[in-house]
Amino acid sequence: MAQTWRVALGCDEAAYEMKQQIIEHVRALGHEVEDFGTHDAQPVLYPDIALAVAEAIADGRYDRGILMCGTGIGVAISANKVPGIRAAQAHDTYSAERARKSNDAQIVTMGARVIGIELAKTIVDSFLSNEFEPGGRSQPKVDRIEAYERGQR
Repeated sequence: MAQTWRVALGCDEAAYEMKQQIIEHVRALGHEVEDFGTHDAQPVLYPDIALAVAEAIADGRYDRGILMCGTGIGVAISANKVPGIRAAQAHDTYSAERARKSNDAQIVTMGARVIGIELAKTIVDSFLSNEFEPGGRSQPKVDRIEAYERGQR
């Protein structure tokens, strides 16, 4: 493996079982993993977990994030509220690849009620094995997103 990442993971109760399996998968790939919860199948407020993961990445404690809920939508919306974070929902490997290569997304989100565990693992593989292509066609788009966050409307 060319690159080892510090990966922050989190989920709500709908994705608890999937998260447990994804943690083991990411560790087996050789990455460092931190579990931000939830730690059981009891209902939680997923924005709190998604925001904690996104903040940990924004402040440099982790390199990549994986968030899961029932659909992957709510955790993506929540994580994207943190300045500097680009979280992309992916339910196929191509989208996960492009999230990294084209959009420099630091977080991938998935829905445990939408996809199965084997597909989730391949999405994680794609997300963690691809890198942003600086200077490429997408660079001006990522630059524009970052400028907007800095208040350059």
